[in-house]
Amino acid sequence: MSISIKTPEDFPKLRVAGRLGSELLDYLTPHVKAGITTRELDRLAHDYTVNVQQAIPAPLNYAPPGYTPYPASICTSVNHVVCHGIPNDKPLKDGDVINIDVTVIKDGWHGDTSRMFIIGKVAPHVERLCRITYEAMWHGIVRVRPGAHLGDIGHAIQTFAEDAGYSVVREFCGHGIGRNFHEDPQVLHYGRPGTLDELRPGMVFTIEPMINAGRREIREMADGWTIVTKDRSLSAQWEHMVLVTEKGYEVLTLSQGSPAPPDFVREFATAA
Repeated sequence: MSISIKTPEDFPKLRVAGRLGSELLDYLTPHVKAGITTRELDRLAHDYTVNVQQAIPAPLNYAPPGYTPYPASICTSVNHVVCHGIPNDKPLKDGDVINIDVTVIKDGWHGDTSRMFIIGKVAPHVERLCRITYEAMWHGIVRVRPGAHLGDIGHAIQTFAEDAGYSVVREFCGHGIGRNFHEDPQVLHYGRPGTLDELRPGMVFTIEPMINAGRREIREMADGWTIVTKDRSLSAQWEHMVLVTEKGYEVLTLSQGSPAPPDFVREFATAA
């Protein structure tokens, strides 16, 4: 599959889909607290996507080759779950961290984003993992501009995360997105500067690093979807969907409830 270049006529539709994905997370935020089950969060997300946003939850029944259909409308990855956690009936408890990954389809276009949520009071090292992972994502985002390379994004994320004492999952990566849930290119969260595809205006892809507190090795659970850290260390992930513009980048998955970018994002833009 070749890399799809979106046109200016496509941009408004991508912006709507991306904003809806972020607004779905805004809607879920007050519900993400101790005592609620991830299955209940899935029900809330499904109803809001279908009935309020009048959109389609892309994960539900999604089945790449070799996979059984995914059975829920969102992914809920708790503590040592790296990604693709299936909602269940276990209540969240104080001290948990959870990544909620959502993708909505609106008028044929996908909006894909995820956030970390902290339940109650957590230890400082848990909060730090979530914060460093968020900053790692933004270290990748600010490298996006025409003429840069995908390797520049991965190198920035890997260097920042590893310098902080963490490891980067390599088996899963960001991806092109648009009318299809997953398109080329693959956006690795590790790599060397100046390598891989050159970025061009109109490219749209996700940046979604998965950062582990321990070693980077992972394993797949028996359900065929859930991915966990092999050493059962905590894992965190954040995700934004990014458009390459003529001069830099536009983050498409922003809404009123989106966490503010780290301070260095503004400083990086000024320096550039």
